[in-house]
Amino acid sequence: MSTDVTGQGGTAAPEDAGHPQEQGRELVQLVTPAGERVSHPEFDYWVRDITDEQLCSLYEDMAVIRRIDVEATALQRQGELALWPPLLGQEAAQIGSARALRPDDFVFSSYRENGVAYCRGVNLTDIVRVWRGNASSGWDPYTINMATPQIIIGAQTLHATGYAMGIQNDGADSVAVTYFGDGATSEGDVNEAMVFAASFQVPVVFFCTNNHWAISEPVWLQSHIHLADRAAGFGIPSLRVDGNDVLAVMAATRVALDRARRGGGPTFIEAVSYRMGPHTTADDPTRYRDANELEDWAAKDPIARVAALLERRGLLSEGLQQQVKEKGDDVAREMRTGCTTMPDPEPLDVFRHVYSTPNSWLDRQQDHYARYLDSFGDPAGAVSEEGAR
Repeated sequence: MSTDVTGQGGTAAPEDAGHPQEQGRELVQLVTPAGERVSHPEFDYWVRDITDEQLCSLYEDMAVIRRIDVEATALQRQGELALWPPLLGQEAAQIGSARALRPDDFVFSSYRENGVAYCRGVNLTDIVRVWRGNASSGWDPYTINMATPQIIIGAQTLHATGYAMGIQNDGADSVAVTYFGDGATSEGDVNEAMVFAASFQVPVVFFCTNNHWAISEPVWLQSHIHLADRAAGFGIPSLRVDGNDVLAVMAATRVALDRARRGGGPTFIEAVSYRMGPHTTADDPTRYRDANELEDWAAKDPIARVAALLERRGLLSEGLQQQVKEKGDDVAREMRTGCTTMPDPEPLDVFRHVYSTPNSWLDRQQDHYARYLDSFGDPAGAVSEEGAR
């Protein structure tokens, strides 16, 4: 469900519609943790078209990606995956932003945006391919207009800015969107990307999910001001939004996308959320964070919030809940089957997709490695050079 209201098939927003006057300070919220819909004079405009059916769809999306997360964590614990980066608690930030995008927008994410990948239509098996150790990347970026996840912290912001410069040169109105966490804002790559984005006024959205923890480093130690307020130093307008409120996130993302499509340059969004689980399955957060903090944020759970809103509107029927559960189970089952039946890579597959065109230097290495494998006399361990290309 793409809910973009500007551009392809949508109605263009008026020049002054919903663009906030004071940015980077207010925490935008449209739905309280208790599920109460609160009015906002600037941001209501940007979600005015969301129907009850679409709200139910957003609820389903959030529940499904949590189910994916639970299943992937179980797969790791059972030895089927080497590692997994949970997104528990950050479902609204990912679904609210991803469902605001158009198909021709291009996403550059970190390793945690598996919910965004789900929205972009990635094959479920491809989500876990890298984490099983079967490939160095999960999918063809051009099939879903989303780059494969970046492990190097913050590097994807540079890629997004460069891509946005290309969009600008092409005269298109698509947008590059890059996702990163609070910890990445301390990286040079992110700051360099923002310098270039501001200098050339390129159509890029910097979407920062502030989940309060950069592994074991609390956000207050990295920054003594709101992360959104840092953007002002680059001359980039910013928004600070309740990252556990799917409607507020969608509204903020639409504001940023609309600005970019109009030629207004970059926007920085700080989605304030919380990492309910570990940094990865190799992490033990009980060693560095207070259980009371976790309890406080559990009361702001993004899925429970939407469920409460649906209940207030008389939409949270048993039928809907059963439908959502079945969808989640089906998706998890498909991902598990794809993971456990995934064929192991062949030894010479290491030479695949290194270059887009033939390369004599790489061909020489491949030939040497193939002959080395042949020296063991193990037909199963040797693959033809042609099959590895």
